[in-house]
Amino acid sequence: MEFKASHILVRDAATADKLYLRVRGGESFESLARQYSTCPSKSKGGDLGWFKEGQMVPPFENAVRRMGMGTISKPVRTQFGYHIIKKTGAR
Repeated sequence: MEFKASHILVRDAATADKLYLRVRGGESFESLARQYSTCPSKSKGGDLGWFKEGQMVPPFENAVRRMGMGTISKPVRTQFGYHIIKKTGAR
C-alpha cells in the first residue's frame, strides 16, 4: 500500500492547533503550509508525494492510514514536531 499526503509541520502544539482551526475554517492548506511549515516540503505546499508503508514515522503513517481521502487530521505529534496532515491519495 502506498499513500500520498501533504502536511504542515510546526514545532509547538499551540501553533498546530491554531493552524488546524484555520484550515478547517476554509483557509488554503497549501498557502498555510508555504507560510508556516518548517519542512522543506513547504515549497510544494506541503506535498510529500507518494510513500510506502514503513517510510514515515509510525504516528504519522498510522494517522494517514486511518484518514479518509481528502480529509485533514488534527495535529499529530512525532519527534519532528506537530503535523497537520491532508491525505491526497492511496493505492
